[in-house]
Amino acid sequence: QVQLVESGGGLVQAGGSLRLSCAASGSIFSINVMGWHRQAPGKQRELVAVITSGGSTNYSDSVKGRFTISRDNAKNTVYLQMNSLKPEDTGVYYCNALVVRSGSYTYTPYNYWGQGTQVTVSS
Repeated sequence: QVQLVESGGGLVQAGGSLRLSCAASGSIFSINVMGWHRQAPGKQRELVAVITSGGSTNYSDSVKGRFTISRDNAKNTVYLQMNSLKPEDTGVYYCNALVVRSGSYTYTPYNYWGQGTQVTVSS
């Protein structure tokens, strides 16, 4: 089995910064893509940023220039540095990972999610 554990959420004033971390563990052969998503109250979950194993990144328009996604492949960990936070960034942040499990004969990646971490930005 594979587990993803997020940390780093909290309460911050508008204009402040937070850094989220998400560590994957378990029966992992490789991780293709890792990403961050968020869900605000009453809204659907939306993509925030993704990063490939090679370091290519993609961001939603709403966070470009303010958020930076990075990863440490040796630690199976993805980070999200969030700067210039706005109240509309408030929500539960989830990480996900496309994982090829150890012992796989087909190398099919499976999508795993973390439990989420709350980010609240006050005005």
